[in-house]
Amino acid sequence: MTALLPRLFGDMTDWFEVDFPRPLPAIRFEDKVSDKEYVLRAELPGLDPDKDVQITTVHGVLTVKAERREEAKGLNRTEFRYGALQRSIRLPANADEKAIKATYGKGILEITVPLTAPQPAGHQIEVTTG
Repeated sequence: MTALLPRLFGDMTDWFEVDFPRPLPAIRFEDKVSDKEYVLRAELPGLDPDKDVQITTVHGVLTVKAERREEAKGLNRTEFRYGALQRSIRLPANADEKAIKATYGKGILEITVPLTAPQPAGHQIEVTTG
């Protein structure tokens, strides 16, 4: 019985990773962070980055939208996924949104987000009397 659980529920881990509600199928990311940059990579094979991929940032949230259009009609069967894909993630607080760069090659979209020096989490407010 315990050997069946990973097979039965293995795909559910993806379900818990994405934000709710899920407007479109999610783009899968891998990421790494260092002191100087945050790098996101996404598998998006078969896309033209000039026509099919849009990357935006608003208030510290980076959104990647992509669309794969069906090319061949009359196929007997396809397991390819067509249509719109989308994923939004919150950037680190010290992300330099104006200096973000994106490259696409061999089906991989790589987004590099430069990081500035960490900002203090807050500051002390002096209380005065009357």
